[in-house]
Parts: sequence; structure tokens; C-alpha cells
Amino acid sequence: MIYRFRVILDNDTEDDIFRDLEIRETDSLEDLHNIITQSFGFDGSEMASFYISNDAWEQGEEISLFDLSDDGSARLMNETEICDVVHEVQTKLIYIYDFLSMWTFYVELAEIVEEAEGHDYPNLMFVQGQVPDTAPDRVFESEQDGIDPLDDTIDVDYDDLDFNENWN
Repeated sequence: MIYRFRVILDNDTEDDIFRDLEIRETDSLEDLHNIITQSFGFDGSEMASFYISNDAWEQGEEISLFDLSDDGSARLMNETEICDVVHEVQTKLIYIYDFLSMWTFYVELAEIVEEAEGHDYPNLMFVQGQVPDTAPDRVFESEQDGIDPLDDTIDVDYDDLDFNENWN
């Protein structure tokens, strides 16, 4: 079977930036990573991860391009078939490319179709919008609540934290 995905760049402009693509359900998430990076004009040399997501686009389990864990327990893209994490019931993934720039994409299964004879897969079907030169700024939940996570002027009284500085 062929999965048709819409991959939407999370951006703060009025312009919709997305790609529609087709890929075999048995291809790996690394194959999906490759077509996403190519279709948006990235060279694919940066770290990336997929996150299983629910209908509210909340970030769940991570599936990484490389295993950077200390114990070798990370779930990897090249070992995970797309159909193992995406299907009729579970249709959404979040994809983050380049953890310094935080390019964030919403990946949603739009349709499952029969494989067409004579077509090559993966296949870029449709392109909408131009990718900006830099990744859009991310607004974190704490910033939405009026708290800047990088604000070092917050006054904290460390004497009340019951910290024994001679613990060692």
C-alpha cells in the first residue's frame, strides 16, 4: 500500500508551506526523513527525529535518526517501518529537523491507496510555498503564559530550598 502524507512546516507567516508526498507503507522512517528533507530543500546532514503524535499534535515517543542514548535503547528511523507507527487510527507525526534551528513539521497521513504500476516511490506529488531562509521562531508554552524561560532576572531565594551545600 502507498501512504500519502501532507507535511506542513510550522511557521508564523500567513503563507502555507507544505509538501504532499507518497511513500510505501513498508519503507522506513529514514526513507520518509529523506524525502521530507529533499522536498523542502535541506541537505539532510542535520540530526532529526520523528515523534508519534495524537490528534492535538502533542509530542509523544521519539524515533531518532541516530542513537545518542547512553544505553543504546533509542528507537531508530532506519529500523522502523512507517506502517509500525502510522496507520488508519494513528495518523500524525511531528518531525523536527536540525535541533539547533528547530525546523518543525506536522506530518499527517492523508490517504492510503494502491500502488500504481510504473510509479517510483517515494514520490513528491505537490509543492506549496517557499521555505524561509531561517527556521521560524518557536513559541514555547511557558512563553505563551508570559514566562520567558531564558529570563535570568527571576528572583529566587535559594536559602529557602533546604539545600545542604556540604552534601558531599
